[in-house]
Amino acid sequence: MSTDTTAATRPDAHLDGLLRQLTTEEKVRLVVGAGLWSTTAIDRIGLRAMHVSDGPAGVRGVSDDPTETAASFPAPSALAATWDVDLADEVGTLFAAEARRHGVDLVLAPQVNLQRTPVGGRHFECYSEDPALTGEIAVHVVRSAQDRGVGMCVKHFVANDSETERTTYLSRVDERTLREVYLAPFERLVREARAWSVMGAYSGVDDGTTAAPVLEHRPLLTGVLKDEWGFDGVVVSDWVATNTVEKAAYGGLDLQMPGPDGPWGDGLLDAVRARRVSESVLDDKVLRILRLAQRVGALDGVEASGEHRDEVADVDVRGTLRRLVGRSMVVLRDEERALPLAADDVRRIALLGPNAVSPFVQGGGSAYVRPERSSTPAEALTGAFAGAQVDVHAGAVSRLLPPQLDLAGRCTTPEGDAGVLVELLDADGTVLDAHTTTTWGGWLRDVRDDAVTVRLRTTVRLDEPGRHEVGVGTVGRHLIAIGGQVVSTGDQVVGAEVILDSSVNQPVPATLVLDVTEPTTVDVDAHVQAVHPVGYASFARAELVHRVPGTSPDELLAGAVAAAEQADLAVVVVGTNEEIESEGYDRTSLALPGTQDQLVKAVLAANPRTVVVVNAGAPVLLPWLDEVPCVVWAWLGGQEWPEALADVLTGVTEPSGRLPWTLPEHEDDVPVPDAVPVDGVVEYHEGVHVGYRSWLRLGRTPAAPFGHGLGWTTWEHESAEVVPAGTDATSADHGIDLDVIVVNTGPRAGREVVQVYVEPPADPAQAPGADRPVRWLGGFTVVHAAPGERTTARVHVPADTLRTWDTAGHGWVTPAGTYTLRVGRSSGDLRLTVDVEIPSTAP
Repeated sequence: MSTDTTAATRPDAHLDGLLRQLTTEEKVRLVVGAGLWSTTAIDRIGLRAMHVSDGPAGVRGVSDDPTETAASFPAPSALAATWDVDLADEVGTLFAAEARRHGVDLVLAPQVNLQRTPVGGRHFECYSEDPALTGEIAVHVVRSAQDRGVGMCVKHFVANDSETERTTYLSRVDERTLREVYLAPFERLVREARAWSVMGAYSGVDDGTTAAPVLEHRPLLTGVLKDEWGFDGVVVSDWVATNTVEKAAYGGLDLQMPGPDGPWGDGLLDAVRARRVSESVLDDKVLRILRLAQRVGALDGVEASGEHRDEVADVDVRGTLRRLVGRSMVVLRDEERALPLAADDVRRIALLGPNAVSPFVQGGGSAYVRPERSSTPAEALTGAFAGAQVDVHAGAVSRLLPPQLDLAGRCTTPEGDAGVLVELLDADGTVLDAHTTTTWGGWLRDVRDDAVTVRLRTTVRLDEPGRHEVGVGTVGRHLIAIGGQVVSTGDQVVGAEVILDSSVNQPVPATLVLDVTEPTTVDVDAHVQAVHPVGYASFARAELVHRVPGTSPDELLAGAVAAAEQADLAVVVVGTNEEIESEGYDRTSLALPGTQDQLVKAVLAANPRTVVVVNAGAPVLLPWLDEVPCVVWAWLGGQEWPEALADVLTGVTEPSGRLPWTLPEHEDDVPVPDAVPVDGVVEYHEGVHVGYRSWLRLGRTPAAPFGHGLGWTTWEHESAEVVPAGTDATSADHGIDLDVIVVNTGPRAGREVVQVYVEPPADPAQAPGADRPVRWLGGFTVVHAAPGERTTARVHVPADTLRTWDTAGHGWVTPAGTYTLRVGRSSGDLRLTVDVEIPSTAP
């Protein structure tokens, strides 16, 4: 075997040699996962297993060990909110460093689906509602990670933009909309970042010509992705998304995950032997997997590719994450220039809100990791405002489900031991195994194959007078009795579908409500299904919950108001939580959950020096936005979020973020209020007018437009002009460069995101399809300036930004005419105008 050490020096001829050494049986094994998070090793050709891992907000690793932790990144929307490609490069480096630390070769990220509707359950996991911003940030993340020898798997190809029925629905998207909007980020990641892997979605696409599940959609997976764009990497299935053998094989799928069972594990070898799948089709898939192995260093004698593959050891993970989340925060409103706060005149802080007590730092599903560390806003503010007293009050109710039962403090087993008795039963009810635990987290992992039922028994002590609620949440076949009463029963045996739809993550508990006047006990006896899903490790799910008599919402509010009245400063932290934002289900409302709106209004009335911090990933309605003097959108910020918030409030870090999506004022104004399939179909009725484009087209005014953000200084846009170049800078081949002069007119050094939007020629006859957006993002850049400083921002508008898809000719064209470039601070705050004449181009 050659001793060359870089993938760049290894031509495919070398991989062809390895391919020729493989038997048909070995080839089939290579295109099916060896387990949940690994590929197959073939030692005799020097190929080790490759390890893959979620996800978009950190690298989880490949172990189910509950003690294994990972760095928890801010949600991807937060990175996009920086509009900063240099920070995106740093995040790519973080992905590489974390992947190396966890022994991961391929990270299942980034998520470049678009935020088509604000209720999408994985909205926080996407970058933006705009394809250009999404593509630009993602290209830098992927290129940076892969330059360090770690593969990135771009997902979910394509038009998989909502969660309701996500494993079965068909997205009906016309050809032009697919090309200009939903395929656009993927095309850039293939052509510019040379992405090593793409994940095919669960859902299907109907582009007007072919209607099929994505993994079987040959025109898209093979015709567009591989043949037209030249993608030479591996198409990976979403987990348990493969439903067919021949159709998926010819569609363009290369690697079924997980394995070793499933359609390909059970049937692909027979299909090849019977010539229903040709050996040449199989060979192409194997060659792609060998190429990926070469790139990540999974072949003997080959180091991972990338010029900077050794530059991951000394990455400052915590420092980078803290700076990133601070910079991502968006100042929605700051009428009195409250930020930053003067720490020396704040002696008492009222830190209020349910998310002040328990911040929501990461969404549910594939983006979840076990954080390396956690802290609270109270700890962070106490450290930042040295000597200040910080009074913490929830002030409002925001969660609907009861909290976990305190097994160690109030529960005993039938034998009198502390905790819960856990028994594994076979089909006849015979006890196979039993143990007692006080640390039940709601899951039993790796349940033995012969276990059919898991039984949990405990006696709960109810000491406090008042109303108690005791219950169990589960999935699948079950029988739950509390206090001798059957509170829930079900006969449906479930499998992998409860993982795919995330119902297993937040099962609604069946509960018994008891009014207690004196100390008593209640027995819990739950029989729940041992789930043995295809492609996943076996488990049992039983969320034991208990809501104790507590403070009423009115009492919570009164306590918060009293604290605000006594404070020099009130910081109200409101937001969503794990019940609201998660993979697997879409939201049903944009309102803040519970009584949080009442809290904001009451605190503001009690103390006019109030800062409201919104701890959420996806848009929520803020009916008090125009009343509060200072409002900061602070995202789902990962493990460093509390400290980053303190940095922003005290002036260590400028909250220089700009919204990567549109913030609605009223729910009825949202152009795409839901994505609920009708007869299994999601109609992309708005066409190319995604996100803010629809707001502009419909003439609706949001609470804050796409691109909005104030920072902590003020800016004047002085002038903009096209840059002359040695070649024609305005030609369709070279795009357009603008020099924009901006002046920092405020009291502090700051960062400005200079945004350039394109408006099409006024004559619609000049544009094939004619129905072009009112304006769309053409380019952007970030500049820094001291107070009073004038600086020049060079903004590039790529030639591809001007093009449109000609459905008659099935190709790209750039209609000739006068394009107007609008320069400003957001899609709704435009300061300068430059007209540019563009000649026509054809395919």
